[in-house]
Amino acid sequence: MIWLNYMNKNIGKVEKYIYERLDEKGALMFMLVDPVDYSSPDKAVSTAKAAAEGGADLILMGGSIGAQGELLDSVTKRVKENVDVPVVLFPGNIATLTKHADAVYFMSLLNARNTYWITHAQMLSAPIIRELGIEPISIGYIVVAPGGTVGWVGDANMVPREKEKVAAALALSGQYLGNKFILTDVGSNPQLMGYGPVPPKMVSAVKSVINVPYIVAGGIMNGTHLRSTLKAGADIVQIGTAIERSGKAKKDAELLAKIVKEEGKKRL
Repeated sequence: MIWLNYMNKNIGKVEKYIYERLDEKGALMFMLVDPVDYSSPDKAVSTAKAAAEGGADLILMGGSIGAQGELLDSVTKRVKENVDVPVVLFPGNIATLTKHADAVYFMSLLNARNTYWITHAQMLSAPIIRELGIEPISIGYIVVAPGGTVGWVGDANMVPREKEKVAAALALSGQYLGNKFILTDVGSNPQLMGYGPVPPKMVSAVKSVINVPYIVAGGIMNGTHLRSTLKAGADIVQIGTAIERSGKAKKDAELLAKIVKEEGKKRL
């Protein structure tokens, strides 16, 4: 599929960039930087810079708790000044916004129990996003067990890991509702609870029913996880903790980006 030709032509610069890169590479890697998780703002900025230099196609900024205000403003501004790829917000709530980003994941949490996370937060943030001039990228967001902080904060009715048909049905409903991307996420550090990334069987089930780009996030800690997720059908993988904790961010980003490139080429 040629993503750029398939999608609505009335799109923003970052969304167009993603489609073009998918057409060129077959698969992409995004790096998530939550400034709260770093020992200092300098460390967050340097890791984002190293990840971009190592091959990340896009830098995400944000997190579930605390990534807002002066911290988010200053780190996002500095990251933007130091990377040559788009900088996009991954919001934990309506405060995770800054004018220094290129775009924002405009997400609806499709399996939230509380409608605040489905439409209310979006209503509250939409005028601010327009005023700041940030490009919204429409994403149907699905939280899979164990869910981590995002599952708790978002009051998600988390999809059981063995219920891939539920995830697929949620993903298809998100596409039918008009979302341009579908994102499944197990939350940060699922290995602490004895879990890994979104199961490959679930990734394959979701991919089989949607025809918008599919992002898989959470728990991808090594090349084995990454390759199996891509082979199962992910178009875009979202990496965070694996690079954050590596101590050699550029080198590890290069190794992961190499796998993404290899698997992407098989699709072209």
